[in-house]
Amino acid sequence: MQSLFLLIDTVLEIYMWLVIIWVIMSWLISFNVVNTHNQVVYAINSFLHRITEPVLRPIRRVVPSIGGFDITPVVLFLLIYFLRNLIHEYFVL
Repeated sequence: MQSLFLLIDTVLEIYMWLVIIWVIMSWLISFNVVNTHNQVVYAINSFLHRITEPVLRPIRRVVPSIGGFDITPVVLFLLIYFLRNLIHEYFVL
């Protein structure tokens, strides 16, 4: 059973890194550092958007943007940290 919880913890950590990469990629696209006309950039951005958007969308409905800033990734990080700490505290020795 401990192996299952460690696997869940690892998946949550990988997902957190994917969200971080998506946030950085969205900033780079917004500031025209990278161009989405490049097929590789478009493919990476599309993949990251499809992976992160289903989780971020319900959070966006609850948490409004503050001054034009989208803080939903921060809320998601807090939820992931909470889940990871919960797994470590109660299920992993």
